[in-house]
Amino acid sequence: MPITTISSREFNQDTSRAKKAAMEGPVIVTDRGKPGHVLMSYGEYRRLSSSKRNIADLLAMPGIEGVELEIPCLRDLPRPADL
Repeated sequence: MPITTISSREFNQDTSRAKKAAMEGPVIVTDRGKPGHVLMSYGEYRRLSSSKRNIADLLAMPGIEGVELEIPCLRDLPRPADL
């Protein structure tokens, strides 16, 4: 699945090109060089929003390699309540 990146100016000038690209894969629309929005087909949106995914599925998504996951160490463990 190809990922297309276009500027917001390109998106405004050629929306049909962005829509055609979204049928093949996600289109990242940048604002001042930084990702701002993602355009995708409605079918892909429905697939992503209706599926019951678990953490393993989410970690297996394309593009996740660049995301750092920092899990803080739990220092204060809960104590039993004094009744």
